Amino acid sequence: MDEFLHDHPSTPRTQEEKDKVINRLKRIEGQVRGIQKMVEDDRYCMDILVQISAIQAALKNVGFSVTERHMKHCVSDAIQKGEGQETIEELMNVLKQFSK
Repeated sequence: MDEFLHDHPSTPRTQEEKDKVINRLKRIEGQVRGIQKMVEDDRYCMDILVQISAIQAALKNVGFSVTERHMKHCVSDAIQKGEGQETIEELMNVLKQFSK
C-alpha cells in the first residue's frame, strides 16, 4: 500500500466530501460487524456470502467515488500544471490494483 503514497500536492476535500465518504465507510463498518454477528450466531453460509457481496459492492462504490473526485480535481490540476503523464500513470497503477 505504501508504494502508492506520494508527495504530490492534492486538492483538499471539503467537509461535505469528507463527511459523505466517512458516513459511507461507517455504514460498511456496521455491515462488517453484522457479518461477525452472523458468524457468531452460526447463520446460514449463503446469507453470510450475500452480505459479504454487498460489502464488496459498497466498498467498490466508495472507491469509484474517490476515483471520480481524484480525476476531477487532482488529475485535472496536474494536467494543467504539465504533470499529467505522471499522475495518470499513478492513477492507472492504482486502478489496476482496485480491479483485482
